[in-house]
Amino acid sequence: MTKVVVKNGDVDGALRKFKTKVARSGVPSELKKRKHYEKPGVRRRNEKKEQIKNARKHRNY
Repeated sequence: MTKVVVKNGDVDGALRKFKTKVARSGVPSELKKRKHYEKPGVRRRNEKKEQIKNARKHRNY
């Protein structure tokens, strides 16, 4: 469980810190993956597409 301490009544800052901690832990992406079942072949296909997209994005000219 992610915990954040509120200092000097700064709830907005604590909320911002909490959101970044949760995002870094990977909870939202894990939830998105588990929302519905994906067949293994479809999962492999999507991962391959993602790898191609990332390779194109990070290509050095």
